[in-house]
Amino acid sequence: MKAKAKKKASLRQNLPLLLIAAPGIIYLLINNYIPMAGLFVAFKKYNFMKGLFGSDWCGLENFKFLFATKDAWIMTRNTLLYNVVFIIVGTVFAIAIAIMLCELGKRIRVKLFQAAFLMPNLLSWVVIGFIAFAFLSAETGFINKSILEPLGIEPVTWYMEEAPWPFIIVLVNLWKNAGYQSIVYMASISGIDRSMYEAAVLDGASKMQQIFRITLPNLKPTIITLTLMSVGRMFYSDFGLFYQVPQNSGALFNVTQTIDTYVYRGLMESNNIGMSAAAGFYQSIVGFLLVLVANWIVRKLDSDNALF
Repeated sequence: MKAKAKKKASLRQNLPLLLIAAPGIIYLLINNYIPMAGLFVAFKKYNFMKGLFGSDWCGLENFKFLFATKDAWIMTRNTLLYNVVFIIVGTVFAIAIAIMLCELGKRIRVKLFQAAFLMPNLLSWVVIGFIAFAFLSAETGFINKSILEPLGIEPVTWYMEEAPWPFIIVLVNLWKNAGYQSIVYMASISGIDRSMYEAAVLDGASKMQQIFRITLPNLKPTIITLTLMSVGRMFYSDFGLFYQVPQNSGALFNVTQTIDTYVYRGLMESNNIGMSAAAGFYQSIVGFLLVLVANWIVRKLDSDNALF
């Protein structure tokens, strides 16, 4: 009886928290867990006439689609390397933005700059693709017409040149996402005990010394957690970034082709649902293994900051 009473009391006490968490839990169930029941589609040759359960089994044939062409190495290389750069550069800039915003004195100024940094994240990749085109168009682009032409430099056909695109992709991704990523770091910085900074000021520490000796060490758990979460999606790419911004230019496939864009183009030609399911299954398994490996490394180096 006492155990039941304790359970009821605990439920009543935690009910408000459960209600707050309910929308997020429902979202995860609908979008992440329930679809896992359909993983078997990756092993079927889907036929619209036969339906989901009536379609023939095909073993690992759908997985061969990902590695059937010479582009397999290119798309895997691009997906991994871009994500590594996004994690490193994005983390550095997000922390820098968070520290700068937290150091601003007046709240009005903080809100103004925070809104300016967050605004790009509200734009769709279609809109950002057209903004990039306004800068990079060979005939009417801002860079060619307003910068290169007055300097007497020959205009560049940006959508035909591979060399600048790794930098363009990284810059556009940084412009869109760095402000949003900085929100978590701002929240972590706000939670740091202010008495530590006051003591540092009394000891004569400069602002940079406070950042490197107080702020960054206290951000370490947050950095590790967000990095581990990002590592789990290293085999995924932002489809809009790699498809809309380069304007689907075939001349740029060598530096913009990723697993997601490759699967999309393949599905547009073959309309094979099983291949798409196989790609998602493959990306999820590899992402899960990457998280396990990364967490194991963190646990060996600093067990207190590991996820599990």
